Amino acid sequence: MSVPFECARAECREAATHYIVWRNPRIHTVDRRKIWLACDEHVGFLSDYLRNREFPVEVHEGLPE
Repeated sequence: MSVPFECARAECREAATHYIVWRNPRIHTVDRRKIWLACDEHVGFLSDYLRNREFPVEVHEGLPE
């Protein structure tokens, strides 16, 4: 049985508890934002992955509305 919203980390099927809003400024305009969902275990990994590439990142608890 799958959960309604899964973590974006490869091979993770845990329920998402956070959402990460980001964009690649080299190819996305300021108004373009992408969202990745993350479980408690992988929220740090996914947000660090994006920050290491110098992408603007916002981490929020819960799921986007």
